[in-house]
Amino acid sequence: MAIQKEPGQKGINWSNIAVGAIMNMVTTLGQPLEVLKTQMAANRSQTLLQATKSVWARGGVAGLYQGLIPWAWIEASTKGGVLLFTASEVETAGVGMGVSPAAAGLLGGMAGGVAQAYATMGFTTCMKTVEITRHKEASVGVERSTFQVFMDIYRREGIRGINKGVNAVAVRQCTNWGSRMGFARLAETTIRNVRGKGENDKLGAMDKILASSIGGALATWNQPIEVVRVEMQSMAKATANANRPAKLTIFNTLGFIYKENGIKGLYRGVTPRIGLGIWQTICMVSFADYVKAWVKTR
Repeated sequence: MAIQKEPGQKGINWSNIAVGAIMNMVTTLGQPLEVLKTQMAANRSQTLLQATKSVWARGGVAGLYQGLIPWAWIEASTKGGVLLFTASEVETAGVGMGVSPAAAGLLGGMAGGVAQAYATMGFTTCMKTVEITRHKEASVGVERSTFQVFMDIYRREGIRGINKGVNAVAVRQCTNWGSRMGFARLAETTIRNVRGKGENDKLGAMDKILASSIGGALATWNQPIEVVRVEMQSMAKATANANRPAKLTIFNTLGFIYKENGIKGLYRGVTPRIGLGIWQTICMVSFADYVKAWVKTR
């Protein structure tokens, strides 16, 4: 269904911050896919099976949930609130100005993605990476606490080190959610047309889930940006490479990965990310639509 302001709604809908925070907490059920995606992006010679074995060796089931508590939960709740609030306001404004639902979804997702990246994700993404790095070091006999790894980064690189790769994160989140929401709304419109429904007719739950699944899967076209983000934020000393640029930017990191691993390297980890993208889009688009509608009737 097209995003519309409900009767009686005036001004900004602040409840979307809470809805976004709650729904994005639900997406953390997909943390194993997040860990596998990051493992493959950081170790581009590994297959999905090899990555799974490596993560399992670091702690079994617990290894699949590295960085979940508390950092993934903190990140999910804060970035979810920012994302859904910003995206909903921009999407609603776009539809109100006569923009198509797909274009409004694209613009809303892009705005929400950029807002969440710069508002919340620099520090929290850094801390998740610290947790994964700490577990990697522990597997080779180096024991350091989360705080020790974090302070090592801060002493060496300061605030910039903590926010390393945040521009790549912003590009990724902008293209991520712009694509997910845009493709999902486009799929909803297509399904509605196929079923002979009007623009304001509601779709069934399965149709909305199908539309979000299409949006989440198609949005993984930007996997190279995710691989670049992981490389820029990699903190493991074992990743040192004579050909790796001393000061990483989005473009020289992209060039480095391409020279080292080719096109396949830039899409390493795309398989678990497709699953993760589908799950996150179902939660933050389809399910969130229902939760927002329910909240507004209370």
